[in-house]
Amino acid sequence: METPPLTPLAAAALRVGEPERVLQIQCGDGDGVLFLAREFPRARVRGVDRSEQAIRRAGARVGLDPEGRVAFKATGRGQLPFPEDLFDLVALLDAAPPVAEIARVLRPGGFLVLAHSRRSDAPQGLRESLQRWRLSRRGIDLGEAVEAGDGSFSVGRLRGGDGPRGGD
Repeated sequence: METPPLTPLAAAALRVGEPERVLQIQCGDGDGVLFLAREFPRARVRGVDRSEQAIRRAGARVGLDPEGRVAFKATGRGQLPFPEDLFDLVALLDAAPPVAEIARVLRPGGFLVLAHSRRSDAPQGLRESLQRWRLSRRGIDLGEAVEAGDGSFSVGRLRGGDGPRGGD
């Protein structure tokens, strides 16, 4: 039986403390963002995607949000539309990490979650080594891949700082 595609993201969320500001990159229709908003009820959660159509659909799913906890933005391939050191947690599900931008918007001590809904889609061999090297050059230490449902996840942390409240 196939497990839900958010299972690896859900398993990873148990390892990142209580972040106050969360970003999901390539959020699509917003499933992951909405999950993260439920998982971290005190956090402000943002989602970005290249598809303006997906962002419109995601925004329509938010409903009443008087506190502005959840928001979506369309973004191109370049820079993320956020200031430096803003997020305690950056998450990606089935997406390649824009390493330089993640390192820029992640605050020191903040967490990075790389989740894959199918283990076969996760980087392996040379691709995995290259990804780890790129992350390490930007100060992000990525943990080993952990299986979760049909997929897997890795949790990394930007060196420096104490990270989000609640620890690891």
